[in-house]
Amino acid sequence: MSSTSSRQDVPLTPADVDPDYPIDPVPPHARQSLFSVAIVLLGFTFFTPTMLAGAQIGAAFDVTTLLWVLLLGSAVLGVYVAIIGGIGAITGLTTVMMCRYALGTRGAKLASVLLGGTQIGWYGVTVATLAGLTAGALDWSGRGTEIALMVAGGAVMGVTAYYGYKGMYALSVVSVPLLLVLAGWVTWRSLEEVGGWSGLTAIEPTETMPIAVAVTIVVGTFASGGTQAPNWTRFSRTPSTGFWACVVAFLVGELLMLGFGAIGALAFGEGDFVLVLYQLGLVGWGLVFLVANLWTTNDNTAYNFGVAGAEIANSRSKKPFVIGGVILGTLLAITGIYDNLIEYLVWLGILIPPLGGVVIGDFLARWRGGMPGTSALPAVEWRNLAVYVVASVAAWWSSEAGWSIPPVVGVVVAVAGVLALQWGRRPAAVAS
Repeated sequence: MSSTSSRQDVPLTPADVDPDYPIDPVPPHARQSLFSVAIVLLGFTFFTPTMLAGAQIGAAFDVTTLLWVLLLGSAVLGVYVAIIGGIGAITGLTTVMMCRYALGTRGAKLASVLLGGTQIGWYGVTVATLAGLTAGALDWSGRGTEIALMVAGGAVMGVTAYYGYKGMYALSVVSVPLLLVLAGWVTWRSLEEVGGWSGLTAIEPTETMPIAVAVTIVVGTFASGGTQAPNWTRFSRTPSTGFWACVVAFLVGELLMLGFGAIGALAFGEGDFVLVLYQLGLVGWGLVFLVANLWTTNDNTAYNFGVAGAEIANSRSKKPFVIGGVILGTLLAITGIYDNLIEYLVWLGILIPPLGGVVIGDFLARWRGGMPGTSALPAVEWRNLAVYVVASVAAWWSSEAGWSIPPVVGVVVAVAGVLALQWGRRPAAVAS
């Protein structure tokens, strides 16, 4: 039995238990309702940079085509995340812990570094967004002021992640309804600004963008975060609860955020929803929206790299890794990661979905009937690791060639490859 897996077999004492169970299955008494899981996930997907992505896509299409592009991208993301989220509810495990079964106890470290690392990058993007828009609203200038805002914002947004699922739920249950009301009101004002729907449809595109690239950007907004949806759906009482919570958040919620951003940009010529609020004279409400919007996403992001760090260290506490990731993410914000957002999203749409595809394929092929016993796990599952590399290359080729939709190509190749190599190869030991 490997040392990295045997830790899971050691009986827990009350002092050992982190109520978020970073490396253990969530027990029945800690499971949550559909409303609880969905509201936490909606807080995650209600994200200002998603609106920015919608605004940049909106400049390249007429309104009718834009709606179809946003719907297609959101549907691809939503269905993919809902499937892996349902699996998370069945197993009770985080994504990186499921990767121990798919990639091996040591191979999973690659997934933890990749997923945790990208989430630290997202944390930096969000911290930079918060600082820049806050400074603009308050008419503060100077690099020193901006850095101070980044440090303060980075520290505050890590607090609820430190306290885990309960902290994120408490924040989301207050902020999500507020965000919906504000966003809906500004969208209505945006339509008034351009003379209603007919005025919106009369606006001509000012940029060009292939549909495949646009869909990849949509998926890229939450390719990494969505692949880690099991970090929350593992708290679901049933698999269907995890599945539908993901549909609500990653299809409906994502589509709303993209649509709000696109319509605001078309109407006011401004790609950022918060700045639209500022133009309407709602500086105070703009700041409220900004803080609530970014905080509910970034605490989820910090939680993700916390559990990834716990997997790497085989630790039953995520808290030290939350703190470390917050520090690294804030340092990335100071270095200017925000300036490369779109390129970053494209690469996330290429590299992350194939990893989720490997987890889905391995689940379908080998352990639907029960989780393999930890003693049966190899150090590295080379077959699945090779499939991940091939699927990532296929997604990259799809992006370079402008053929099909790279995230879809990556997931399909990964699932099909694992099924072809692993079907019927069930471990000898199966956990009860």
